[in-house]
Amino acid sequence: MTATTEHPSVGPLLRSWRQRRHLSQLELGTEAGVTTRHLSFVETGRARPSREMVLHLAEVLDVPLRERNHLLVAAGFAPTFRESPLDDPSFAVVRTALDQVLAGHEPYPAIVVDRQWQLVASNLAAFVLVEDVAPELLEPPVNVLRVSMHPHGLAPRIRNLGEWAGHVLDRLRRQALITGDAEVGALEEELRGLLSEQGIDETRAGGEHAGDVAMPMLLESAKGPLALITTIATFGTALDITLAELALEAFLPADAATAEILREYAADLA
Repeated sequence: MTATTEHPSVGPLLRSWRQRRHLSQLELGTEAGVTTRHLSFVETGRARPSREMVLHLAEVLDVPLRERNHLLVAAGFAPTFRESPLDDPSFAVVRTALDQVLAGHEPYPAIVVDRQWQLVASNLAAFVLVEDVAPELLEPPVNVLRVSMHPHGLAPRIRNLGEWAGHVLDRLRRQALITGDAEVGALEEELRGLLSEQGIDETRAGGEHAGDVAMPMLLESAKGPLALITTIATFGTALDITLAELALEAFLPADAATAEILREYAADLA
């Protein structure tokens, strides 16, 4: 006998995305311009949606490109969105743009990561973030969140580790919920385990930073304490899965002393 693998049909998958977005059939139907009756038939398998309908509902539900391909395959269609390696010739312009942004952000650190927070690129200023990090943690692929919370990584140098970790894990949890990415969920659990091993309880923003406009990472460095806040940018109009899943995280000084120390580091690297 030949074993067969059951693949989910498109109806239940669409229903799970609708529920993930906390929308009723009426709300989704209204936003998508589809009758509740037809939407119900699609979700229960009584009606087979066209390729255009699958893509339209996925757009309204803000389904990630990777998962839109899964929806198309489940509906019996070929995937639409390609996933190109970063060294593909079509990425030449993107790589050049990223290099320019990374260099332009110096003397402040900046990195590019993929959907699983693995390092794709960085500027020279980012080396301040890996002082005293165990070499094995910097072997590719480098997961920047694992490095930040590992006892042989940044964790011993982050003065507000519990508070900062609570902020990062909240963000990671939201990412897992929004994208449905099981690997991101597994990373969240791994990081919680690393914190637990160190006796660190994640906490929410409050206390010392209750009045701040952003949660800083308070990091010890060889030249003195740093207070860093971050911004994250993505390619909003990407049609390639790889490009859509890239994010650029830029670190900014939260005070004048941090800005001066980062300029000193930059001068040393010049």
